[in-house]
Amino acid sequence: MATLTLNYDDKNALVKSLLHAAILAGATEVATKKMSPLDKALEDVRRGKVTTVCKPNHAPKNKQ
Repeated sequence: MATLTLNYDDKNALVKSLLHAAILAGATEVATKKMSPLDKALEDVRRGKVTTVCKPNHAPKNKQ
């Protein structure tokens, strides 16, 4: 699978028709957004790229 990012003038009818034809041929549209580092980490967990989460050693201890 390959990802292709295009910048084009959305008023250009020829480009729009070519992109529409590519989508009809089986290409899929992927909406991209800028993600914060936390959102990226959560996405990695959702996709299964992260299997374990370690608790940091410097966490405050519960004193009782």
